Amino acid sequence: MLVRIDADSSRPLYDQVAASVRADILAGTLTPGHRLPAAREVADALDINQHTVLHAYQQLRDEGLVDLRRGRGAMVAASAAPLAELAHDIAELVQRAASLGVSAETLAAIVQAHRRDTSRPRTSRGTREPREEISP
Repeated sequence: MLVRIDADSSRPLYDQVAASVRADILAGTLTPGHRLPAAREVADALDINQHTVLHAYQQLRDEGLVDLRRGRGAMVAASAAPLAELAHDIAELVQRAASLGVSAETLAAIVQAHRRDTSRPRTSRGTREPREEISP
């Protein structure tokens, strides 16, 4: 596993580490049960703080992609398996969005909004419950 970061990027280092691991899972390079390198090893190799790598691993754990076990390290979770199956679909979606002039950030926001919308419970008439309005 090769973790890639760009020291000149404005993107936080922990997010870059997490994105690199996520990309390897998506590509099928990392599969469920695969043990990730110790945070100390990654930090030393990249010349970054060990807590930065731990933050990345915790983010991946929160996404359900990595299992963290004290004394045993980080392993790719079984729930990460479907990512490799989605790789082709994701690539097509990203390519289609780019051809329409939709930025990666906008596409990500649309996917997040769609996910939130589809996770809201349906009413007895089959429509989505309205979102709560927040007033000042």
